[in-house]
Amino acid sequence: MAEAFNDLILPEEKTARYEALAQEIAAVLDGERNLTARMATVASMLAASFEHFFWTGFYVVDPEKPDELVVGPYQGSLGCLRIAFGRGVCGTAAATGQVQVVEDVHAFPGHIACDARSASEIVVPVFDAAGRLMAVLDVDSDQKAAFDETDAHWLQTLMRQSFSASEAA
Repeated sequence: MAEAFNDLILPEEKTARYEALAQEIAAVLDGERNLTARMATVASMLAASFEHFFWTGFYVVDPEKPDELVVGPYQGSLGCLRIAFGRGVCGTAAATGQVQVVEDVHAFPGHIACDARSASEIVVPVFDAAGRLMAVLDVDSDQKAAFDETDAHWLQTLMRQSFSASEAA
């Protein structure tokens, strides 16, 4: 995929693509403090940068129900509106604070099928500058085993860069 942001063509190799994308996301978000704008931008840029990203978006911790996630900005088909901590891949990531890489979502105990076409998933907890869970980034693919440790590393890096830095708080 030769997606371009600001006339930049992203490299084909995954690590190089993530490196270039991290620089582009940082440049676009520079000075923007609004959390919704930041999440919408990150979801859009990620979705546009990887062909196998079928659904890309955020589930945000509901301030009125702190043990529940509510759908936030995303790109893709209709998402689930709410997910309890501990339920499905997103709820597991929220409850544990750990990245979840799932090669086959249909084999994941308690998987929530928001879209039956999803085959694999990666969910990354998103922490604010104080280290509190604020959301999870959820990326689904219609291909099995679409995500690996490279994705986990770079998506964690992007979430820290975009939401944990003092300027993003």
